[in-house]
Amino acid sequence: MNTLIKSLGPGTLKSPLHRHGHAQVRYRTDRDRVLVDDSLAAFEAARERGEPPVSFEIAGPRADIVFEPARATAGIVTCGGLCPGLNDVIKGLVMELFHRYGVQRIHGFRYGYEGLIPTYGHVPMTLRPDKMSSIHHFGGTILGSSRGPQNIGAMVDTLEEMGVDMLFVIGGDGTLRGANEIAVEIERRGLKKGVVGIPKTIDNDITHLDKCFGFETAFAEAVNALNCAHVESVGAMNGVGLVKLMGRDSGFIACYASLASSLVNFTLIPEVPFELEGPRGLLESLRYRLAQRHHAVIVVAEGAGQHLLAQSGQTHDASGNPLHGDIGLFLKDRIGAFFKARKMETTVKFIDPSYTIRSVPASPQDNVFCSRLAQNAVHAAMAGKTAMLVGRWHGTFVHLPLELITNGRRRVDPEGELWHSVLENTGQPAVLG
Repeated sequence: MNTLIKSLGPGTLKSPLHRHGHAQVRYRTDRDRVLVDDSLAAFEAARERGEPPVSFEIAGPRADIVFEPARATAGIVTCGGLCPGLNDVIKGLVMELFHRYGVQRIHGFRYGYEGLIPTYGHVPMTLRPDKMSSIHHFGGTILGSSRGPQNIGAMVDTLEEMGVDMLFVIGGDGTLRGANEIAVEIERRGLKKGVVGIPKTIDNDITHLDKCFGFETAFAEAVNALNCAHVESVGAMNGVGLVKLMGRDSGFIACYASLASSLVNFTLIPEVPFELEGPRGLLESLRYRLAQRHHAVIVVAEGAGQHLLAQSGQTHDASGNPLHGDIGLFLKDRIGAFFKARKMETTVKFIDPSYTIRSVPASPQDNVFCSRLAQNAVHAAMAGKTAMLVGRWHGTFVHLPLELITNGRRRVDPEGELWHSVLENTGQPAVLG
């Protein structure tokens, strides 16, 4: 595993942080590291091989920086789907750049990577602290967003023409792959520009991270939908509350919302296959539940059960993500038909809160997390770090190479503690099918 962070060169300027009258600044060095695998077994295995254990560089301010703040120019772009906390990250970046480092020129590129392509006509915003005072109270992003790849060379041309020294890219795995390509093109041209990513995915599926910003807000909002589904289910004889939550390839929102609600009887996620038919399938298991308790709540992640659906001709969206059929509506129809054929009175209430969940403002806890991510991203950029992102691993903010985290997705382990906790909480069979 290559955890080396690329750099624009050694810092030749002293950091201005100690001149702000705050408490003593604790500067970090590249020798400050945290283990990737912090288990004793992994440490002993590395020692037996005579190798140092694999580790990540710890984030934080550096005593020596690369860019002269008074002459530096920063750019910020948000890409992909909306997520709670985007405005919080933007605010955190601007406040840290302006007030702590003294960077005066900060451009906000509009509507994702389109904003770096002049032919779209999206004029960049000038970002200053006076525009940031209340944006964290609102969901979405003041910069707007978009999906889909853009011409890498043209985007680097824009950065060069505008004199942008450091670009902060806020997005998920597709966006971060684009950020890495931008960094590669910058390096190929021999330019002194940094690219720093801040990981955003509501599905919480970026590898080697404890969590992504917005996730805690998202599953907390999802709990409200589950509570409503429960109320609907107990309000009718043999009522079924069916809730579809985001989770294209990873079922973290479904799992955490189910655990937090403690009202869910079946949780269906992409990582654990299930079948509808058969004596141990979902439908028969649901019939048994209704016969015993006369109500049930089902949570399904959007990527679950896709083998049951007929696929359309188009297979991927603008961001390159696989297109899935609507498992929620499919289950609603199949559950209704199953009980109708058996002349068993059942009421199915289907709730899809996806866009409500991703559009709300960040919770206070997420707000703090966003601010700290932004601060550490600025520290990294000013120190000349590039082709990297800032994230949290084992409770510590670290630097990770973009190439490392774009080569896979974090998924729920069907043999892990999280999924076993869900099974214990819901009481559902370990195997449905």
